[in-house]
Amino acid sequence: MTIPRATKIVATLGPASTDSATLERMILSGVNVVRVNFSHGTAEEHIGVVSRVREIGKRLGRDIGVLADLQGPKIRIGKFADGKVTLVEGDRFTFDIDCEIGDETRVGLDYKDLVNDVKSGDTLLLNDGRMIMRVDRVTDRTIDCTVTLGGVLSNRKGINRQGGGLSAPALTAKDMDDIKTAVGFAADFVAVSFPKNASDMYMARELCRAAGGKALMIAKIERFEAIGNLEEILKASDGIMVARGDLAVEVGDAAVPALQKRMIRMAKELNRLTITATQMMESMIESPVPTRAEVSDVANAVLDGTDAVMLSAETAAGKYPVETVAAMARVCDEADRSGSFSLDKEFLNRTFGRIDQAVAMAALFTAAHMKIKAIASLTQSGSTALWMSRLDSGVPIYALTPEEGSRRRMSLYREVHPVPMTYTGSDRESLLLEVEHKLVDLGIVERGDLVLMTIGTPIGKSGGTNTLQIVRVGDRA
Repeated sequence: MTIPRATKIVATLGPASTDSATLERMILSGVNVVRVNFSHGTAEEHIGVVSRVREIGKRLGRDIGVLADLQGPKIRIGKFADGKVTLVEGDRFTFDIDCEIGDETRVGLDYKDLVNDVKSGDTLLLNDGRMIMRVDRVTDRTIDCTVTLGGVLSNRKGINRQGGGLSAPALTAKDMDDIKTAVGFAADFVAVSFPKNASDMYMARELCRAAGGKALMIAKIERFEAIGNLEEILKASDGIMVARGDLAVEVGDAAVPALQKRMIRMAKELNRLTITATQMMESMIESPVPTRAEVSDVANAVLDGTDAVMLSAETAAGKYPVETVAAMARVCDEADRSGSFSLDKEFLNRTFGRIDQAVAMAALFTAAHMKIKAIASLTQSGSTALWMSRLDSGVPIYALTPEEGSRRRMSLYREVHPVPMTYTGSDRESLLLEVEHKLVDLGIVERGDLVLMTIGTPIGKSGGTNTLQIVRVGDRA
């Protein structure tokens, strides 16, 4: 059997990808998790598309995760009378919180407190840095600027202060309502936009839990301040998204590649998940094939060890959503196979205080030194599979559980492949034999293969993994 793809694919849903036929083709092409973007659409639309995803996944026998991405305090300008204006270097331009309809000289702001967050000499970046202005003067109602990099400025474009420092809270009233909607359709992951510190993530988690949700919390690292607080944000989250768009605007695009590697490395060390996002295959919005640079970008993220790579406008609004997923899957497959696996040094500084963590590390060490065909983790919550996936062994991990929610959450874990299984055995030996037969029936292993199994006793207890056993398929009746 071909080793399944280790790196997972997250695809954003939108007008180009919400019909059932396209969704099914995207899932068959390699989507593991769908992203519902709360910056667009209505609650009813999101609920409807998630329902379709779940129905299709069930019919195809795939556990597809759902990521609910909160809009956050996206700071935008207002609207222009003609929809857009063209500004050139040297033009004077004003941001006026009282302006309702803009023109060539001024425009309104939906974030009124921007006048309190900037000062003379600051640099403002608009439309993801495509236009730049220098702040000349600030009053209690206006920000007067000089254009230093011109271009076309259209309605509702985003605005950032170079170097960060905006005081807007990570969670808006809209986000709080959207968390309830996400809990209503049982989102598996909730992504929090623009968190500055651990408190933002704790608040989001509490709101989710208070509404009855069990989603894993993903912090989108896109603020300058978040870089300095990266470790505390990671510890308060279940994972991070390397959100390279807004982050590049705040820290400068040249700093992002090294930050990407640092974030992924730190997340893995802290047993957290990572999603690498933004413009990964941007040209495929209009083209049926990616550029060579995009192929290298995706492959580089895979080689960095990211759990997942994400598509945004490519699948939400592009002309070729299915082809884009297929292209990304091919790149991930090739990069997965070309990775080098040398685990010994990774174990030197590892410390753990839980039995199930110790079993997970022992399983990886054993797999690295024996010709293990597959690791089978019998799990309830998926914790053991998560810990094993934090180090790259090159051996696929099959997480067998009857818990549908756990399987959907594990759809994002690198190298982990969830398998539905209801245990009928009442003792460890009969259960391990049952697992062996399941793996053979699925074509994962065959007679003579070595399989490493982890299991907990008493059976069915969450967090109770305490046993590791190596099995040669076919040796038992």
